Amino acid sequence: MAFQHNNRRRRGKSRLFIILILFLILLLSVFINNSINNNDNYMKVSSSSDNHNRDQNSNTPFKVVIDPGHGGKDVGASSASGQYEKDFTLSVSRKVEKLLEKEPQIQVFMTRTDDSFISQESRYRPKYANNLNADLFISIHGNTFTNPNVSGTETYYYHNNSRHFAETMQEHVAEATGFRDRGIMVKDLFVIKDTKMPGALIEVGYLTNPEDEFKMWADEFQNRVATAIVEGVKEYIYGEKGIIAKN
Repeated sequence: MAFQHNNRRRRGKSRLFIILILFLILLLSVFINNSINNNDNYMKVSSSSDNHNRDQNSNTPFKVVIDPGHGGKDVGASSASGQYEKDFTLSVSRKVEKLLEKEPQIQVFMTRTDDSFISQESRYRPKYANNLNADLFISIHGNTFTNPNVSGTETYYYHNNSRHFAETMQEHVAEATGFRDRGIMVKDLFVIKDTKMPGALIEVGYLTNPEDEFKMWADEFQNRVATAIVEGVKEYIYGEKGIIAKN
């Protein structure tokens, strides 16, 4: 009888020990879940606070890099009339620069301001934007194709975080050109692949299409495109991102 009594006491202690262990495991899991939730809440508050601080701090400019494609001995595409893409991209980019300089909350930078040659091997263009810790990168180009009847405006992007920016730019620029809207597409181009910020490469139109090219060299057309690019930048910054408050 004493032996059976001792066994019952041992089994009772074992059950009590198991219950205690389970209770401790339950407490530990509750503690871990609370810690995770608190950390998530902290990150959300911190992120919201960062955006709010930038809203309130008018001295913090939103950095936009404009990249006129090609330059120097890298002439880019040759147009139907024998002119060079490098000159078209610089002309449009300078117009964009002048318009962005009027925006008090935006600081504009250019990868080139004259007919300078920039080696692709140097990766200078994306490095320039990355070193500035820029917020947006826009590379401006004129397209080319063997078939002179091909027409349209298209925008390339590479990283997922650039998709919405590319969509915004394409919407504005395609409307301004009046050419066929060829949409956006992912393309492995180093200037938008190597940049760390949202970036888009805009092919304004086909310089090899005689009718489109004639329009593309006109100041009125280029001013319209430049305005559209600036409006796209402002919509992306002010409207969607909400980082800088509208005036």
